Amino acid sequence: MAGRCFHSSAAQHAEFITLNNLSDNPGATHQPKRLGRGIGSGLGKTSGRGHKGQKARTGRKVKPGFEGGQTPLRLRVPKRGFHNPHRVVWAPLNLYRLRERIAEGRLDPGQVITMKALRDAHAIGKKIDHGVKLLAQGAETFDIPVHIEVSQASERAKAAIEKAGGSVTTVYYNKLGLRALLKPEAFEGKGRLIPKPARAPVKLASRFDRLGVLPPVLTVPTPVGSTSVPAQQ
Repeated sequence: MAGRCFHSSAAQHAEFITLNNLSDNPGATHQPKRLGRGIGSGLGKTSGRGHKGQKARTGRKVKPGFEGGQTPLRLRVPKRGFHNPHRVVWAPLNLYRLRERIAEGRLDPGQVITMKALRDAHAIGKKIDHGVKLLAQGAETFDIPVHIEVSQASERAKAAIEKAGGSVTTVYYNKLGLRALLKPEAFEGKGRLIPKPARAPVKLASRFDRLGVLPPVLTVPTPVGSTSVPAQQ
C-alpha cells in the first residue's frame, strides 16, 4: 500500500535485545597481552622486562624520582627563596561578598558581625589561620550600615563602611582564642572553660583597636547621645 514503509525481517529482528545477542560496543574490549608465547611474538622469554632487576619482578615498582639509591635530583638541586615560618595569613573578605550575604539573609546587620558569623554564613572559608582581613572590592556600591569585628581592614574598606553609617573594629585573638571564638561548642563538649583574652604581642598591639572578647558581645554600639537598644540574640 502507498504511504506505508515495511521493514525487513532482519531489521525488525535487530531491534530486539535478547540474551544471545548481548555484547559490548565495538572497541570497548581488547584482547589481553599474551606474554611468554615464543620469540616470534616479540614478548617471549623475559616478556619485554629485560634481564633481572627490581622492575623485572612481579609486584615490584620504583617510586617516582628514585635513582637506584643515589641522591635524587630533587635533593641535589640547591634551595632558592625564603620561607618565613612566622608569617601571618589573613582570610580575605571583600565588601561585595559581605553585601551578598546580608542580602541573602545569612548575616544580620542589626547585630555586631563577628568572624564566627562570617564563617557560619560562608562569607569566608572554613580555614582561618590567624584571622580575617576586610578588603575593599565592592566599596563603590556598599551602602549598608553594619558593625563588624575583624582582625584587620584596609583603609578604603573601613572608610566605605563608616561612610554608610557603620563601624569597623579590629580585634586581636591568638590561635587558642580564635579557636574558642569559631568553635565554642568544642570547648563545652570537652568540659573545658572558654580561655581568657590574650594580650597582643608588643610589635602588633598598635595594629588592633582592642582585644577580642570571649564570648563576643553582639550588641550594636550606640552613638553618643542616643538611647541604647539591645540587639536580638
